Amino acid sequence: MTGGGAAGWLIACIAIGAGLVTQAAACPFCGVVGRSLAERRDTAATTAVGESVGPATRDDAGRLTQPFAVRQAIRGRAAANAAPVAARVAAPVAGTALLFGDAAGWEAVAADESLLAHVAAAPATTVPAADRLAWYAARLEHSDPAIAADAFTEFGLAPFAAVRDAARSFDAEKLTRWIEEPGIDQRRRGFYGLALGIVAAAEPDPIVRARFVATLRRAAEAPGSDLRAGFDGLLAGVVVAEAEAGLDFLAARGLLNGDTRAGDARHALAVLRFAWECLARSVPRDRVAAATARLLANPAVAADAAVDLARYQDWSAIAAVAALWEPLGRDDPLVRRAVAGYLAACPLPAARGQLDRLRAADPAGVRAALEAAVGPR
Repeated sequence: MTGGGAAGWLIACIAIGAGLVTQAAACPFCGVVGRSLAERRDTAATTAVGESVGPATRDDAGRLTQPFAVRQAIRGRAAANAAPVAARVAAPVAGTALLFGDAAGWEAVAADESLLAHVAAAPATTVPAADRLAWYAARLEHSDPAIAADAFTEFGLAPFAAVRDAARSFDAEKLTRWIEEPGIDQRRRGFYGLALGIVAAAEPDPIVRARFVATLRRAAEAPGSDLRAGFDGLLAGVVVAEAEAGLDFLAARGLLNGDTRAGDARHALAVLRFAWECLARSVPRDRVAAATARLLANPAVAADAAVDLARYQDWSAIAAVAALWEPLGRDDPLVRRAVAGYLAACPLPAARGQLDRLRAADPAGVRAALEAAVGPR
């Protein structure tokens, strides 16, 4: 694998244009989780306990607001028994609320005593991420839904390295139970699969490790829609736990085939990206690139796979990428953009030859594809 200079610049443009710049700073399998309560507490000028004293109404901007009396400051300064404050709310609050105030105004979140105590005791956001996650691990699937959601949010915002460093704080038996529980939230189930994979990879007892892996494989093999949330997290858990054997599992399950269902192929590609970015110490990158190249045959992800191979600077698939131009690229401009970008970024003569061949057959098409690949300069 080689590359640099202009080729590296072009690869970056292709990746950005395709929306494939890796978000390594957060869990790639948890979806959008919003802001955690601790983050809101620590970035607000004042965090306080409030009490609703009137109905919620729409302000001039159409935002739902509600008046609250400030009862007690949790962080910062707040004058108790002062005039009520108008706070933005997602839904009307009846009774107690957490109030977050700054120069932009106030926001309120409905809260009971357990949530108030949770927010007051939560580690500061300046504490190292792994130490903070150790505190939140015990609150995953808490009986208070708001606390459980906040704990999941903290893990969803954390980098994989911090989650891995917090592995000793996970209760493996609970993770196993949550993965096997049919009614569990599917996004959380996917994260629990990833977490169990981390635990399994660090487990010294081969019998115990095999049991964890069997749980992950059963969950990943269970029938379901290819649009199900969390499936990528389960697959990632298998790869974390088994390294190269995890990639073999993806192949054996038919997830890298040309006829793999579109959603399943996207899940598999997400796992391969994660393996490339986060698992290089245990999963050789040439194996990840080879698995990615197999997905060039799948129309649902062919363009994305080509872009990923360009990002990886893996030039072993020149002929396979060029072959996408026709017929698949005829009906999908994203495929043609990816093909042209890959061939233009590749420094090898074979890629230049393929690009010249395509130019000879379709000069306007290649020019348009290259312009789309790099975007405005």
